Amino acid sequence: MRKEDRIFVAGHRGLVGSAIVRRLEQAGYNNLVKKTSKELDLRNKHDVDQFFQNETIDIVFLAAAKVGGIVANNDYPADFIRDNLLIQTNVITSAFEAGITRLLFLGSTCIYPKFAPQPMREEYLLTGELEETNEPYAIAKIAGIKMCQSYNRQYGTNYISVMPTNLYGIHDNFDLQSSHVLPALLRKCHEAKESGNPTIEVWGSGKPRREFLYSDDLADACVYLMETYEGNEIVNIGVGKDISISELVEKIKGVVGYEGEIVYNTGKPDGTPRKLVNVTKLQSLGWQASTSLEDGLSETYRWYLENYETLAIN
Repeated sequence: MRKEDRIFVAGHRGLVGSAIVRRLEQAGYNNLVKKTSKELDLRNKHDVDQFFQNETIDIVFLAAAKVGGIVANNDYPADFIRDNLLIQTNVITSAFEAGITRLLFLGSTCIYPKFAPQPMREEYLLTGELEETNEPYAIAKIAGIKMCQSYNRQYGTNYISVMPTNLYGIHDNFDLQSSHVLPALLRKCHEAKESGNPTIEVWGSGKPRREFLYSDDLADACVYLMETYEGNEIVNIGVGKDISISELVEKIKGVVGYEGEIVYNTGKPDGTPRKLVNVTKLQSLGWQASTSLEDGLSETYRWYLENYETLAIN
């Protein structure tokens, strides 16, 4: 990438997109193009076509997506597959038609098979059945990856697909109906502490293991790969180690200062038993995560406290 490139960050107000914007600006990339969903509905092909025709864009970071936790994926499967297919198809197609040959697409490690060997290597994609609760989302994301790879093969573009593990950080979604596990637990612990509630409920058994990557580390990896990587294969982005949900709860309790008890609702789904990525490929390319889980949790909670009154959460 060149410092003078006009870079479109799709989804710049979300957890991932906002982190990418921060990292690009820190690295001296200041010619950024940003559009809110009200200004540009990426699900509308006509509007996306017009945007790329009217703007001179050199590079695209496709961080826009409809995302959510187990509850949201269970309740709105049609929305997840439809919106994600529309967003990625419109952006990738219009970007190509506008002559853009450099694009980064954000996949997700939750699209690996439910019982993939651990830690999950890139070649495990499409080798087994998907997790039922997020299958529509996963199928949409797999389609996006294959679309990028197919454009590279047929047209010689350089569209990169990355597979980030579970993410958290500032600008996360803390709505209990649609958030992922870490921000939901952080909010539950905070509100229980404030209200004096002696217990909080956690879905599942607490035994599943998850890997958590701070959003600013993901952004750093994405910018690094866009500056250096030219392969057609997907690249995992993670920290290479995991933690059980029960262990995570204890760490969050410590950061928040909540001393109550945890009640595990084993009638609720656990989801995938374990989800850890193999990051050998990424490390061989010269990058590894630098933010510890403790430091990332502390920074996320600090931001949450500063923005609690303005967060659009229920």
